[in-house]
Amino acid sequence: MSNPTPSQPSRREILKPVELLAFAAVAGIFTGLIVLMSTRDVVFALIGFGVAFIVTLVGIAMFALTVKPGDLEKKDIDEQNSGH
Repeated sequence: MSNPTPSQPSRREILKPVELLAFAAVAGIFTGLIVLMSTRDVVFALIGFGVAFIVTLVGIAMFALTVKPGDLEKKDIDEQNSGH
């Protein structure tokens, strides 16, 4: 019995987590800059950045969990679960 060669993930699949982290970072930087401009306190700005970054990541993760996988994704999941 030969093992089928697993298909390599596409560039889009590889970069998807980076895109989500970048989106969270942009939201955090925006919040941090708003806090910095309004309070002129770097510590509060860093706290605002961290809170916005984490809340955005959790929000993105919750939205990602609500998306149903398509037919190709279901097939890929079944293949990964069956043979290994």
